[in-house]
Amino acid sequence: MAISGLSQSGVWQHLQPLDDGPAGFLVRGTLPTDANGVELMLEHWDQGTSEPKHYHPCDDMTIVMEGMMVVQCYKEQDGKLVIDGSERVYRSGETAYLKAKQVHSVRYSEACKLVYIHDGQFDFIEIKA
Repeated sequence: MAISGLSQSGVWQHLQPLDDGPAGFLVRGTLPTDANGVELMLEHWDQGTSEPKHYHPCDDMTIVMEGMMVVQCYKEQDGKLVIDGSERVYRSGETAYLKAKQVHSVRYSEACKLVYIHDGQFDFIEIKA
């Protein structure tokens, strides 16, 4: 499955020290201020809502602040999309990582508040079946 951990995610690349910043502190800004930045969204999803099969152009991570979301990944096989592994459930305090161009769908089993971070410029590319 293409969900990866913290160390492999592009979201955590390009960290830099701040001028006059404290020792041991690195930061990555947001676009467009930082050309190598991330896009950040605070999201709320109502219980029972869902996102269709789609992908994003770069790595991303979603931190579940409240609620529960269920992610299903897909892969191409014989020219069509098939399920890639079992569903992954993420609850409050957990983080989901997806690699660039990983096709996935999401359903929100509970109302969710999320912090969504995308490596570079965000886009949502829906897969029409």
